[in-house]
Amino acid sequence: MKNQVNPKCLLNSKWTKQAVVNKQKHFIVTELEIDDLQTVQRCVIQAVYNQQDFEIDWRELKDRSHWQQGWK
Repeated sequence: MKNQVNPKCLLNSKWTKQAVVNKQKHFIVTELEIDDLQTVQRCVIQAVYNQQDFEIDWRELKDRSHWQQGWK
């Protein structure tokens, strides 16, 4: 099963990573660039634990084996 992810609602959304690395479990989408065709060009998530930024392909958030919507 996949997470339902609407690119228009991604900014400031909260996510929980299934595999915790370096105590980084909870994340917020802090930057989102969308072009004129409403296509996501850039997505940056930030770890709540230490404010480290990571640029990811936003479609990765659809994979429930890696990400869960909200903070769990």
